[in-house]
Amino acid sequence: MTAATGRERYVVHLTVAADDLPAARLLARAIGRSLAFLPELVLGETTVSEEGAPDAQHQVFCDRRLGGRRRCVRRVDHAGGCTS
Repeated sequence: MTAATGRERYVVHLTVAADDLPAARLLARAIGRSLAFLPELVLGETTVSEEGAPDAQHQVFCDRRLGGRRRCVRRVDHAGGCTS
C-alpha cells in the first residue's frame, strides 16, 4: 500500500532488449517520453538492468526535484541545468 493513498500500487515491468547500457538508456528514454502523456507514468523511476542481473539497475532520468511537483526529465548524467 502507498502511504499517500492507502491503496495498493502495482508496477508494470516491460522487457525490451538492447545491445548495451547506452542503447538501453536511449531506448528507455524514447519509450518514456512517448508515453509521458499517461498520468500513471513515473519517468524518474525508469531504470534499465542487464539481463539476469535485475539487482544492478541503472537510472535513466535525472529526476532531481525542481520545486512543486516538477522533476528533471533530462538523462541521468546530463551536463548543465535541469529542466522539467
